[in-house]
Amino acid sequence: MPQHISSVKRVRQDAKRRLHNRGLRTNMRTLVKNVLKSTTKADGEAALALAISYLDRMATKRIIHKNNAGHKKSLLVRFVSKLS
Repeated sequence: MPQHISSVKRVRQDAKRRLHNRGLRTNMRTLVKNVLKSTTKADGEAALALAISYLDRMATKRIIHKNNAGHKKSLLVRFVSKLS
């Protein structure tokens, strides 16, 4: 357990941020799975727009790395383009 008051506060802040970021990442993964579950091109494109927007937001907030967001977006776009 930390001894300094500032260290105690930092532990509290880290725990709060960890919980918040976990929720954001969970939502991100759900949106990605929704794209991959889509069977028609129309459904895929609708889900893709939501997922790309959310991935960009997560990269901006540094929840995930920008290259990670780009990789995921590329994968999803390729998947949707192959749908008929």
